[in-house]
Amino acid sequence: MKVHYINILMFSLPLNILANIQRNHYVTTYTQNNRSLCECELYIPNYDNDPQMKKLMENFNKQTQQRFEEYDERMKTTRQKCKEQCDKEIQKIILKDKLEKELMDKFATLDTDIQSDSIPTCVCEKSLAEKVEKGCLRCAQNLGGIVAPSSGVLAGIAEAALSVLKPEALKAAIAAAEKAGALAGEAAGLKEGMNTVIRALTHYEIHNLFPEIYKTFVTKKPYTDVTKFSSQIVEEYKKICARGENTRAEWIKFEYDVGIHIDGDNGIITERAEEAVPNFMKSVVRDATGPAESKAADVTASQTPAFKETYMGAVDTAYASYQTAIIASIVAIVVIVLIMVIIYKILRYRRKKKMKKKLQYIKLLEE
Repeated sequence: MKVHYINILMFSLPLNILANIQRNHYVTTYTQNNRSLCECELYIPNYDNDPQMKKLMENFNKQTQQRFEEYDERMKTTRQKCKEQCDKEIQKIILKDKLEKELMDKFATLDTDIQSDSIPTCVCEKSLAEKVEKGCLRCAQNLGGIVAPSSGVLAGIAEAALSVLKPEALKAAIAAAEKAGALAGEAAGLKEGMNTVIRALTHYEIHNLFPEIYKTFVTKKPYTDVTKFSSQIVEEYKKICARGENTRAEWIKFEYDVGIHIDGDNGIITERAEEAVPNFMKSVVRDATGPAESKAADVTASQTPAFKETYMGAVDTAYASYQTAIIASIVAIVVIVLIMVIIYKILRYRRKKKMKKKLQYIKLLEE
């Protein structure tokens, strides 16, 4: 049995005490049977004749070999990168040492005899102010010496070109205005002629006697096309005569107006409709031509000056805008040149002031 003396010893101390108990006299000690190999058979493989085990070992060997090869390739790449990086660092160190050595040699050979008007310069680096100063000077020289004169010359050329092109543009504007006035007059003349023809046909009751033909004519333009409807009127009139309806008062008036003459005694037509209707239509067109031409001339005379004023005003406006653009570009270039020169002067003044202070410090150190 096990007894723990925790309260006395401050730690557990198991004690195995064998006691002779009479009521467990039938319990015997268990003896374990171990199965072990003989010492001579410890290193004898027992899977030489197992094909599955052989295949498994071959696969394992192949995978292991492949992994070793991949690892070797990665290591080669890594070593190459490390070598290149090391070479770059070594080159940088060598270049730095070389520059330091050259600078030290130049400093050692510098002349310490500094005159009052001399300005010390550094060969190793340039300040930002000096770089900006030289850049502004170069820009100012380019803009002032090359761009500004060339811009002036180009501006003069552009001005001369505009002065030459303006009269041509005005001529083209006048021609366009005259053409527009003529088109407006022509449209007004056609409208007036159509109105005159419609009034004449309405006066002679054509719109009541031949309504379908009249509607077709109203939708047609110009008014001179009214003569093309003569054949249709003649055909319709013959149908009326065949039905015997031409004895009514409106048809008698139509025959009288158009000029279809019938002998009352014999009932013989002395002037046929095929000749009278076309002549009547031609007379209507002839009567409408005069008012149409007069209207066209009036509209052309009144609209052409207005078109001229509009088109010439557009040319003047475009010419003025071109002049403004040229002047603005010249002014912008001049302003840029002035700004560059001012920046250059300011930076040069500050640089001289700084160099004077350095010169004073050098003199104090020498004294």
